[in-house]
Amino acid sequence: MTSQRKTRAKRHLTPIEIDEVFNRVHSVTLSWMKNPKAQRKPDLGPAAEAIARDLGTIRKLLRQPLETAVASGNLTGPQRAVMQIVVRAEGIGLKDLSAQVGLAQSTVSGIVDRLARRGLIERRADPADGRASRIHPTAPVVEFLKEQLPHLVQDPLQHALAKASAAEVTAIQQALARLLSLLQQP
Repeated sequence: MTSQRKTRAKRHLTPIEIDEVFNRVHSVTLSWMKNPKAQRKPDLGPAAEAIARDLGTIRKLLRQPLETAVASGNLTGPQRAVMQIVVRAEGIGLKDLSAQVGLAQSTVSGIVDRLARRGLIERRADPADGRASRIHPTAPVVEFLKEQLPHLVQDPLQHALAKASAAEVTAIQQALARLLSLLQQP
């Protein structure tokens, strides 16, 4: 029995099987909602565990090209954190940057200096206060974010979906939309 369970866990479901499983879970849930005392909730622990594991693996596979590109930049963890905030803020003061990264201002100042020497960020005069500066991503970083980043994020998914039939793509979309809807319900 244990070997059968292991075999089933490794096998990937077809879209039709996913749809059948979804319909079974949906009908059991509906019947339980009509008469909760007469029905017992099915044990969904194993299914939830398998779904969580599969979603984690999918996330990892989709992020792999992006992680490879980021790793090629040879940035330390704190440098990556600074870059993420600078890119999102599109102009941030050192004090605010330090607070968001959670490091001392002198430490963040050193990180900013090293990233500026590498041409990844630049300090510009603050238009509101000429004595202060704001930290911005450089043009090549902005260009990378506009031109290459979308491909690094979406290409793996598009490549995988290109291997599926139209019906499979629709089934995947519907199953994920339903799961999202269920997760968002109180």
